[in-house]
Amino acid sequence: MTSDTLTARQPPRRADFPADFAFGTATAAFQVEGAVTEDGRGVSIWDTFSHTPGRIADASNADVTCDHYHRWESDLDLMQGLGVNAYRFSVAWPRVQPFGSGAVNPAGLDFYERLVDGMLARGIRPYLTLYHWDLPQPLQDAGGWANRDTADRFAEYASVVAGRLGSRVASYATLNEPWCSSILSYQIGEHAPGLQDRRAALSAAHHLLLGHGQAMSALRGLNLTSQLGTVLNFTAVSPATQAPEDVAAARILDGTFNRWFIEPLLTGAYPRDVWGHYGPDVPEVHPGDLELISQPLDYLGVNYYTRNVVTAAGEQPTPGAEYTEMGWEVYPQGLTNLLTRFKRDYPLPPVYVTENGSAFVDIVEGGQIHDPRRTAYLQSHLNAVHAAMQAGVDVRGYFLWSFMDNFEWAHGYTKRFGLLYTDYKTQARTWKDSGLWFQSFLNQPVLP
Repeated sequence: MTSDTLTARQPPRRADFPADFAFGTATAAFQVEGAVTEDGRGVSIWDTFSHTPGRIADASNADVTCDHYHRWESDLDLMQGLGVNAYRFSVAWPRVQPFGSGAVNPAGLDFYERLVDGMLARGIRPYLTLYHWDLPQPLQDAGGWANRDTADRFAEYASVVAGRLGSRVASYATLNEPWCSSILSYQIGEHAPGLQDRRAALSAAHHLLLGHGQAMSALRGLNLTSQLGTVLNFTAVSPATQAPEDVAAARILDGTFNRWFIEPLLTGAYPRDVWGHYGPDVPEVHPGDLELISQPLDYLGVNYYTRNVVTAAGEQPTPGAEYTEMGWEVYPQGLTNLLTRFKRDYPLPPVYVTENGSAFVDIVEGGQIHDPRRTAYLQSHLNAVHAAMQAGVDVRGYFLWSFMDNFEWAHGYTKRFGLLYTDYKTQARTWKDSGLWFQSFLNQPVLP
């Protein structure tokens, strides 16, 4: 089945998915909460980064963003009206431990307890991410994720959060997209802390995975009934031609972006070809590290947005393809391909598509936002999920990114992914047509 076929298929039906399938939306604390100096919250690396001139595209910051910290009740009401049965959110580490270790801030835990209880009261299952990039600044001052000690601090923080919220949370994810919080942040420098040091980036990647393993052990020790897993981001990689040099370039990109993270988790080893590619920059791996990293997962979260077409000289665009405002090709078949490949190549646990979405230019016309391209993106990717399930992949949920427009990291407020349009001056939220379509989809009959 081709990408064009997925796009051209009839819109997906709710009845195509199991009755207990998790349908949700997703956000991250730093992108939506605001209130960065309230109720004892500490400073994160993203507070520092976003207030550094030249780092954010529109010179903005997330001091207020969507003001979700104060508007969480009305936001959950909107979510309930949408009809989702799950919500993926993250906890801000500096709101819970302002210094990254030691003293716990009770007001921070109180907020997340109210949020979780508010979801449950509305019939929404909480899917909690422990780390979505907002490392406390004091830990960065001590070396951040390039410092092995940060993995220990993360496990302690995970125990604090889960010790308070317990099994009311349906799912705990340790990390969100460690590629971004290591390679994009320590090597490419686009994300906080904004370094350009490959050796530090690879150390950070290993320590993130180690922190995942240590946190998993700590969470298992609490005897939770919650599902425990982690979330990786993937790109579908295709060589532009079958020329040996293009195929080799595609394999390296697939290795550095995809396999470097999934293989330690699911096989207990780093891919040999990528280890050789990195040469003297490879991380220091201690005895027992990979055993911790590869302990069994209840699920794997898969974040997918696009693919990369690769030549020996670099990436190249696909003639005639559609691209989002992020410059990402719309390629739903890539999601099916990745999921079926992982089932074939690895001991794959159950899967949740934990992020998938698109940024397009949104224009308010008469109080309405017509976004047919986002609706088509959503429909084609739901079809892609269904195709993977028909091929035997155990997919148990789909979370659309994002519930509402928010602070899009280094892009500031220049990119909009939401089902809800956010007016940042008034904080009014308005459903886009894509959100209304998703609502109608979710309210279709469910087969028993």
